[in-house]
Amino acid sequence: MNRNTQRIVLWAPRLLGVLYAAFISVFALDVFEEGRPVGEMLIALAMHLIPTALVLLILAAAWKWPWVGTAGYASLAAVYSVWAWRHPLWIALIGGPLLLIAALFWASHIMLRRAGPAPAAGSGGGPTAQ
Repeated sequence: MNRNTQRIVLWAPRLLGVLYAAFISVFALDVFEEGRPVGEMLIALAMHLIPTALVLLILAAAWKWPWVGTAGYASLAAVYSVWAWRHPLWIALIGGPLLLIAALFWASHIMLRRAGPAPAAGSGGGPTAQ
């Protein structure tokens, strides 16, 4: 695998994870309504941002351990599919990207395993230093 392909495999799931978090965060904006108390809107906003927090927590762990991204994003896709089972289009639009990101993290995990052990801490090497 050439160096450019390695970089794409390494960074694509991370970038897509950030973009996906931003995408689902947009849905939280529907809590803002004229005449609604501010405290109520803030509580509703916090509740609507729980999925974004889960996506970002998995992404933070997957940054160092790509297999966590594989398991985490695939699990989120499965849970969402069960929750929205009556809406196949929703599952495709929300769960599909999660499965794509999971697959890309799996490819990243395989690539890093084949590359061998990571350099010692503080050596300036490693997958995130590229």
